[in-house]
Amino acid sequence: MAKEKKFITCDGNEAAAHVSYMFSEVAAIYPITPSSPMAEHVDEWAARGRKNLWGQTVSVQEMQSEGGAAGAVHGSLQAGALTTTFTASQGLLLMIPNMYKIAGELLPCVFDVSARTLASHSLCIFGDHQDVMACRQTGFAMLCEGSVQEVMDMTAVAHLSTLKTCVPFVNFFDGFRTSHEYHKIELMDQEDIRPLVDEGDVKRFRDRALSPERPVTRGTAENPETFFTHREACNEYYDKVPEVVESYLGEISKITGREYHLFSYYGTKDADRMIVLMGSASEAAREAIDYLNANGQKVGMISVHLYRPFSVKHLLASVPASVKRIAVLDRTKEPGAEGEPLYLDVKSAYYDVENRPLIVGGRYGLGSHDTTPAQIISVFNNLALPEPKNHFTVGIVDDVTFTSLPAVEEMALGGKGMFEAKFFGLGADGTVGANKNSVKIIGDNTDKYCQAYFSYDSKKSGGFTCSHLRFGDTPIRSTYLVNTPNFVACHVQAYLHMYDVTRGLQKNGTFLLNTIFDGEELVNFIPNKVKRYFAQNNITVYYINATKIAQEIGLGNRTNTILQSAFFRITGVIPVDLAVDKMKAAIVKSYGKKGEDVVNMNYAAVDRGGEYKQLTIDPAWANLADDVKAEDDAPAFVKELVRPINAQAGDLLKVSDFVNHDTVDGSWAVGTAAYEKRGVEAFVPEWNSENCIQCNKCAYVCPHAAIRPFVLTDDELKGFDGTTLEMKAPAAMRGMHFVIEPSVLDCLGCGNCADVCPGNPKKGKALSMVPFNPDAEEMKKEAANWDYLVKNVKSKQDLVDIKSNVKNSQFAQPLFEFSGACSGCGETPYVKLISQLFGDREMIANATGCSSIYSASIPSTPYCTNDKGQGPAFDNSLFEDFCEFGMGMVLGNKKMKERVVMLLNQMIESDKTSEAYKEAAREWIAAKDDAEGSKAAAAKLKPLIAESAAKGCPICKELQTLDHYLIKRSQWIIGGDGASYDIGYGGLDHVIASGEDVNIFVLDTEVYSNTGGQASKATPLGAIAQFAARGKRIRKKDLGLIATTYGYVYVAQIAMGADQAQCLKAIREAEAYHGPSLIIAYAPCINHGLKAKGGMGKSQAEEAKAVECGYWHLWRFNPQLAEEGKNPFSLDSKEPDWSKFHDFLMGEVRYLSVKKAYPNEAEELFAKAEEMAKKRYQSYVRQTKMDWSNEE
Repeated sequence: MAKEKKFITCDGNEAAAHVSYMFSEVAAIYPITPSSPMAEHVDEWAARGRKNLWGQTVSVQEMQSEGGAAGAVHGSLQAGALTTTFTASQGLLLMIPNMYKIAGELLPCVFDVSARTLASHSLCIFGDHQDVMACRQTGFAMLCEGSVQEVMDMTAVAHLSTLKTCVPFVNFFDGFRTSHEYHKIELMDQEDIRPLVDEGDVKRFRDRALSPERPVTRGTAENPETFFTHREACNEYYDKVPEVVESYLGEISKITGREYHLFSYYGTKDADRMIVLMGSASEAAREAIDYLNANGQKVGMISVHLYRPFSVKHLLASVPASVKRIAVLDRTKEPGAEGEPLYLDVKSAYYDVENRPLIVGGRYGLGSHDTTPAQIISVFNNLALPEPKNHFTVGIVDDVTFTSLPAVEEMALGGKGMFEAKFFGLGADGTVGANKNSVKIIGDNTDKYCQAYFSYDSKKSGGFTCSHLRFGDTPIRSTYLVNTPNFVACHVQAYLHMYDVTRGLQKNGTFLLNTIFDGEELVNFIPNKVKRYFAQNNITVYYINATKIAQEIGLGNRTNTILQSAFFRITGVIPVDLAVDKMKAAIVKSYGKKGEDVVNMNYAAVDRGGEYKQLTIDPAWANLADDVKAEDDAPAFVKELVRPINAQAGDLLKVSDFVNHDTVDGSWAVGTAAYEKRGVEAFVPEWNSENCIQCNKCAYVCPHAAIRPFVLTDDELKGFDGTTLEMKAPAAMRGMHFVIEPSVLDCLGCGNCADVCPGNPKKGKALSMVPFNPDAEEMKKEAANWDYLVKNVKSKQDLVDIKSNVKNSQFAQPLFEFSGACSGCGETPYVKLISQLFGDREMIANATGCSSIYSASIPSTPYCTNDKGQGPAFDNSLFEDFCEFGMGMVLGNKKMKERVVMLLNQMIESDKTSEAYKEAAREWIAAKDDAEGSKAAAAKLKPLIAESAAKGCPICKELQTLDHYLIKRSQWIIGGDGASYDIGYGGLDHVIASGEDVNIFVLDTEVYSNTGGQASKATPLGAIAQFAARGKRIRKKDLGLIATTYGYVYVAQIAMGADQAQCLKAIREAEAYHGPSLIIAYAPCINHGLKAKGGMGKSQAEEAKAVECGYWHLWRFNPQLAEEGKNPFSLDSKEPDWSKFHDFLMGEVRYLSVKKAYPNEAEELFAKAEEMAKKRYQSYVRQTKMDWSNEE
């Protein structure tokens, strides 16, 4: 009797982890997108007690970097344990040195890689083959899969083959397109795999383990006379790999009924044209091939599975003899090469073949650029030309070097009966999570095939998301975005005006809108273009106020469950009762750890998903003209590059668009975030001037610089249509007019401003959060007021000392505004404050992570300039080298200043130089290392340099080129705790040890925020995080106290929400100190799961609670005090109220979920966490009691 098939709805990462878990005893890991979920699955399964093939759980060890993970893999293998790791991109490159060692020592293992782009002119976290191609020379075999099903089927082949051959494997598949694509697939379980394992292979591996019982020496050094000969001894191992892999592919084919080969051919047996490629595009290519062959053409495809060792014999045997022309497609770019790797391999394979076919090559799909069947058809069209283009590109328009192939119009080739849906959402509104649940519900409870893929912009929560779902009765091979949906849901009403949300929606399709409007108000809100589409295409339109329902239930802005319920009710893709039952089961699984209250609120959301209404479509809408577009004064850069990308139309840009705007090297204009004006929030702050005490605290804490104090002169007041207050203080502003103004189109509605507002003790707060209606007259007025103030009211920051107190600091223009950070972000208020204090002379070396993504994601750049054109200069190198990168900036700056001094001294020595010039030069040389002094001196010197340069002075011409070095720079090195405590710690330590004048700012969220909340050495004992599924068991590293041991490093630990003045003082002191400084700032994160009503709108309050209960402590270590014989350590926070410590932990899901999942261990863990916090506090108290008096 045939074995009953088991199906699972999962993504490629889970499929790879599922099989690799069976073969692993140890997993040494480090988080990196998009591979982190593989390690997270393994960690979670191990925590639950899942057994591998040998009856044990996998031991999971998170390392400090990918280089460290590779080293741990190497060591574990030498110790005789079957070991795995999971990585991608820059992380894989950090493993390369150890990959050579592992391969050279013939250690069987598998690296699972979700292949990802490498950072070049910019970072891209999405998928292509650049990373794996950088490893093809290491000696690792390389096995590629093109779909989630192939990952499930073939990952075992990599493990079995490495055990059989002793050659290590990279098992790779496309990042995001396969790693994050949900698909209903057939499950391979241990019963399928176990019979294929040869225990003799395992014993051979065990017998080679290093042991003092049978010692050998490995890792030797070797000299020229033997190394070459010795290196060639491994050849026979690699010669065996192709046949072994082919054999195991055959075994898998017997189990699954799906045929696999090293080079799998698909197409007609008598094809005359053929393409060669590997990865997910092979699935889309099948649709194109079926279409062309059905229309009388003869085409085919080779899908490459075993890329290294590259078996010429197997390739040639797979290609039909009738093939006359071949196009090889590479998902990578190697500038300067004669062609990309796969192309060169195929061309080489045919070098000695008589009557060999014509072979051309091209590039496609870099950075997960969508690859459709129409693009594959364009490749076949090229092959049909008398002289096919070689070295071509697919899917883009290269109008500069003319590599691109002519586009073919997109067509629906996904198969009959396919239901396609698109869901437009806002990051962190739960849309993506709900759709993952939806596809699992459909996949697990019906016979339908299903697929889900999710596309994002680069913003954090609050950014654009689009979910692409497909359901059908036949297997789905459409590895590309949904272009012709039957159903579209728009979960953010503002998107109607921002994106083309109806594009491709099929005739007679369905549209669901989440909106706060109803009746005529809704009709007036919908753009004419959208109404016209509805009428012309007979679209059935439903709308629901899920925002209001979510607020009533207590879910805040999380409308996902309500809208998911509405989707099932409207479409009827499965019976509604079944859908409701399964949605509620999914809720328990998804939110059970967050508490019964969260579960019940989501139950209520399911039940209220039927509260939608149908919009009556007026036939007259079919003839509506487009709404008149409002023109503005945006620069060409914004109109021609920024706005198309923001409108999700970046794929329509041409190569020349980037060349013409001088962005080839990745440079991007600053201040582009100010032109977005998204208006995606549900609530905005409203200012009540009568209750305002002009403290400016609201502006101080705003994560997005979206609420500010403006000070107006009498003349500036004349054009302002709003309420102001007369200013009493500071003295320099007395008699001027004060207003607190929110930017309602830039605010993300977190509510921290209103939360911290002290207001009038008798009258109440001066700020309250009110619903945001972009069409309401009062909101239009507020938007106009903001526009007037920023364009017509000059900053008054020069009238006061902006560094003296919190209030004054906020009169300074923020040079970091409207970033892509989460609503309520705990990090960006610090970044913004630094830009206000020092932004006009600030240099930033930023670690990769949340702070680099929200600071510099094309097309939005939040760093901007003042009215003099000065502003922070930002750059991001890598994750691991951010401190060294910043030190390099300092070294380069110092050297160029030395040259300026040299040239000025030449001018001083010249008898042709005026006395005024000489005096100004001497003044600058004396003041060059002082911020204010160098500013004043530079203001005098610059005009004199320019005047002399204009007269032909060659020295002054060079000085004019270098005059931007005249003002002392403020060097900031910014990174998160993952960068600072872990992967970049070695560099951080070296940089502070150097004694150089740098400021390192650590945004401490206590997890790897950017990659999804994995544990770092900053994660406290007891907290659940990814890679710490049962709660972290080791206390938090005290990075600050470690740094104080140098004695000459300024160190501070701050929390803005706990003590705004101490925060400002620490930043001011650190920057003023002529030496290295390190500031560690507590930053609540969306990954913490704040339980307080308002969530991240209470992030500042959470900082205050953390300090009050002893979870976090405020202190400063100032080496200048030690030089005066004073104690350099000052403990700035009060003695904690330890009775509040446990309640603080229970106020965050990362702790509460430990109690839910592991109730027997939780309280013991929490007690230890409190004990560790007390020990930490006592260590600080001891520091305050030390005697630093100078002894004679």
